[in-house]
Amino acid sequence: MISILHSFLKKSAYIAILVFPLALTPVSSALARETFATYPPLSTGYTSIKVFDNQGRFVGRIPAEGKYWATIDRIPKFLQKALVAIEDARFYDHGGIDLRGIARALVKDVAKGRMAEGGSTITQQLIKNKLLSGEKTIDRKLKEARLAMEYEHKYTKAQILEMYFNQIYFGNGAWGIVQAARLYFDKNPEQLTEAECVLLAGIPKAPARYNPLGKPAQVRGRRDQVLKRMSELKMITRRQKQALMVRPVTAMRPGEAPYYMAHIRNKLIDRYGPDIIEQGGLEVTSAMDLNMQKMAEKVLRDGVRRISPDLQGALLCLDPNTGDLLAVVGGVDFTKSSYNRAFYAKRQPGSAIKPLIYSAALEKGFTPGTLMNDTPVAYNRGNNDVWQPLNYGGEQYGNLTLRQALAHSNNVITVKLLETIGVPYFTDFAATLGLTLRARNDLSLALGTEEVTLNELVTSYAPLANGGLRPEARSIIRIYERNRNAWTEIPTSVTPVLSPATAYITTEMLKDVLIYGTAKSLEKFSRERPSAGKTGTTDAYRDAWFIGYTPQLITGVWVGYDRPRPGGKGFTGGAVSAPIWGRFMSSVLAGKPVVDFPKPDMVVSVSIDPSTGSLATAACPLKRVEFYINGTQPTGYCPEHGGASLK
Repeated sequence: MISILHSFLKKSAYIAILVFPLALTPVSSALARETFATYPPLSTGYTSIKVFDNQGRFVGRIPAEGKYWATIDRIPKFLQKALVAIEDARFYDHGGIDLRGIARALVKDVAKGRMAEGGSTITQQLIKNKLLSGEKTIDRKLKEARLAMEYEHKYTKAQILEMYFNQIYFGNGAWGIVQAARLYFDKNPEQLTEAECVLLAGIPKAPARYNPLGKPAQVRGRRDQVLKRMSELKMITRRQKQALMVRPVTAMRPGEAPYYMAHIRNKLIDRYGPDIIEQGGLEVTSAMDLNMQKMAEKVLRDGVRRISPDLQGALLCLDPNTGDLLAVVGGVDFTKSSYNRAFYAKRQPGSAIKPLIYSAALEKGFTPGTLMNDTPVAYNRGNNDVWQPLNYGGEQYGNLTLRQALAHSNNVITVKLLETIGVPYFTDFAATLGLTLRARNDLSLALGTEEVTLNELVTSYAPLANGGLRPEARSIIRIYERNRNAWTEIPTSVTPVLSPATAYITTEMLKDVLIYGTAKSLEKFSRERPSAGKTGTTDAYRDAWFIGYTPQLITGVWVGYDRPRPGGKGFTGGAVSAPIWGRFMSSVLAGKPVVDFPKPDMVVSVSIDPSTGSLATAACPLKRVEFYINGTQPTGYCPEHGGASLK
């Protein structure tokens, strides 16, 4: 009953404006003043930028995002009729307020016992959206009505309709008819068909529900309402109505791979400037493999949500031989967060930084059989700050080879190793791999305290996978100009940055991570297909990483909260990110040849006793094959056996 009373008061107020116009406080004329066309004029011949994957499969469009003004002569007459029919049938007869419509709406409200009818004219809707707040008060409605009358006096009906079309909301971020026509149909307004016009005319009443990308049943129902009303008003014939009602509801879907598409958009802007998006007309062949991309999105989403709905994650896969970005997922749900964590989220990598330190040590003369002791050491940082790195869980193993230390992610030995080779040497070495680190004398760098992005970390691993060559990451292969009359090729680029022997030996060491180390959950995958990788877990379980590779692919996975907070005990790279990596790699490599990393000629293999680092005799119970750069292998045999060894 209260709502009916409110409806009566509100709608009666409109009548009062006409009957007692002088009794009302005048609305400031400044509100009614405006520049008529507030956006740039609309150009002709627009088409969006179309993106295809590396196999020529259509991925999606990159539409223009700017606001443009379409003059009334560029808005189809059929669209004008359809909008007037469904929104304000007496638009051309009233003076801003439709008293007949208000009275009819009030009668229906009373009959139905609720506020069922609106009664607002197109002019009133324009005023409300452009100049007034959305509050539902009598005072606001009075201002709206007064301004509507002022507008009707100041502008022609065509001008009011033009303003309405250019400033009303059409859903999915589209303001105005230009953005709507481009978003839903990849056209300028004058190119719209009658079927498309009807769909657009039905949107303003409820943009979230009736836009062409909404639920088909709701969109179709609204379309039919518009056509029925046009038929009742004799704007179309019955035959036209029936013909349009059987047309399928179609619109340009936003496309696949939103995070990857956003990255391509940024790359095009970097190359051509921001105007290229508004100009459109390009066709882009990307480095993406659409099937891989879809799989990446699925396994990341399922893997993260299996743990917690609040978690975020990122996955990036590239071809280590060419640098082609085959799949990029920057988050769990693009519709909720478009922030691309694969490229922009800087997080501590934890132990995922360690393979680069061990690789740097190999370049400086260390071998995988080099023994080091993990007895904790305290470091005085000054100002009474003493730092003593410890292993995960506080364990101590004594003497370990570098292979064992890396497989088990031994913190103490890694810190000692970095101290030996020197932080400046390592940061320079990392830079050659494509990872920029601050050159500071801080040994905590060994534990991954320097923040990096997933893209940077994955790219820095690439030389380990392809014999020491660092590829430049490539997301675009080819760009066709408008009408495909010319094109620009983006070639691959690789640079030797690491000796093939060091790359191979580091990879052989990282194979053990998947067999008996911190990612042993991937042992089955590793036994079936030669692969290497490293986990990373940061303090208080805030970030979980796994970067792994085969000769064909290198993939990195990060999982964590956007606002870093503990994930709880067990939230580790091996438990959280490695399984996601395994599901993705198993799927995308299924059916592909099984190949191993080629061994360089300068690498030799010998059998050693890992407890001593010496050559093993035939009777040694702990012997294993180890790899060395020729000339660095041990030459003396160990006379005694029985030393402790992890593997």
